[in-house]
Amino acid sequence: MPNYKRPRVPGATIFFTVSLRERGDDRLVSEIDRLRDAVRKTRAERPFRIDAWVVLPDHLHAVWTLPAGEADFSTRWRLIKTRFSRGLPAGPRRSSDIARGERAIWQRRFWEHHVRDEEDRAGLISYCHINPVKHGLVTTPEDWPYSSLHRERRSGRWA
Repeated sequence: MPNYKRPRVPGATIFFTVSLRERGDDRLVSEIDRLRDAVRKTRAERPFRIDAWVVLPDHLHAVWTLPAGEADFSTRWRLIKTRFSRGLPAGPRRSSDIARGERAIWQRRFWEHHVRDEEDRAGLISYCHINPVKHGLVTTPEDWPYSSLHRERRSGRWA
């Protein structure tokens, strides 16, 4: 079994890609309220700032900033995934899923990138906002309802 070494940088800003196991599954948008509730509960227990977030049907991208002194983003994702999955029908399960008590909804891993500087951060936030267009879901980022772009526009940070 691989031993993944993830950076542990307190207060880091991190870009994530998190995917459902089955490409083409639309549960992230069809169950958007369940996902929002999972994030809200997790943030109440283990705070983090959401710099950007976009939810697509089968994966999501997010940019978080952890609190000073905090480096544990993996537990936060585990809690979000678990809370989202609870109560949903399980996907097709392998023996390893059953042994681990997994519901076969999410990919086991996620991809993370620690943000290097403000230019990197701005580019990753833009990537989140443009991603629904890239995937052919809408023609303009403003047309996708599951994006922090709308929050940015209301605050005047996105022209």
